Amino acid sequence: MTLFTGSGVAIVTPFNEEGVDFETLGKLIEFHIENGTDSIIFCGTTGEASTMTDEEQLECIRFGIHQVNKRVPVIAGAGSNDTVHGAYLTREAMKLGADGVLLVTPYYNKTTQKGLIEHYTYIAQSADIPIILYNVPGRTGLNMLPKTVYELSKVDNIVAVKEASGNISLVTELMHLCHGRLDLYSGNDDQILPLLSLGAKGVISVIANILPQDTHELTQAFFDGNLQRSLELQLKMQPLVSALFSEVSPIPVKAALSMMGYNVGQCRRPLTTMEDANEQKLKQAMIEYGISLQ
Repeated sequence: MTLFTGSGVAIVTPFNEEGVDFETLGKLIEFHIENGTDSIIFCGTTGEASTMTDEEQLECIRFGIHQVNKRVPVIAGAGSNDTVHGAYLTREAMKLGADGVLLVTPYYNKTTQKGLIEHYTYIAQSADIPIILYNVPGRTGLNMLPKTVYELSKVDNIVAVKEASGNISLVTELMHLCHGRLDLYSGNDDQILPLLSLGAKGVISVIANILPQDTHELTQAFFDGNLQRSLELQLKMQPLVSALFSEVSPIPVKAALSMMGYNVGQCRRPLTTMEDANEQKLKQAMIEYGISLQ
């Protein structure tokens, strides 16, 4: 039940004064299709789903599914810290035709490991759609332990986990328990190659927003056995990865896309514009990488 192999972009959501800028979103989708992106993930963290209404979020997913038109798999962000709400969003994404959903761990109210099992099991049983678990403790304050992921791998339609803890030891333990039971995707752009070496199927990426071709190539080179090329790209990206996470994502990646000529608008509050000093460092990193700026 592998949803995709390679580079999945956690695509930004362009905003204007009226709401979601679907014209620009359509241009971004075509940019990714043309440059080898293997899957598009709508309304995740990078897509600012936390500041979207349900209507906006579902319309964004609907638009994405229609625009992509089955050229690559579409995965919908449907996570919530409210289990019933998460189940609702998951069912709606299924009805719209998403190939899968990405479900972040509950945030703020958090829960226990037992609560995580109950939360995800409830949602999985409410909709017949493949589910990717999403562990990102730096944003949620909650770490999903390998034994918890193992228990959840027993649920038929829980098929993968996006791991963004940054803890390689934890990921190694997770794969020891779950290898062959569910797929792994890197959630950190500076750890794509390390997680591929542990058996990951690919990455759900922020940097792919601006480097779709190279992010795809990094993963494909690994699968083709060209480890040297994969390593070259991972290391070449590092200064740009650092610049893209110099402030809370997606502030920097939206600034980068704007520099590339995409009218993605600003992030919604409480996120704000980038500090001038950090923006200049980002611009310099993009120039040094060889990205054409407008």
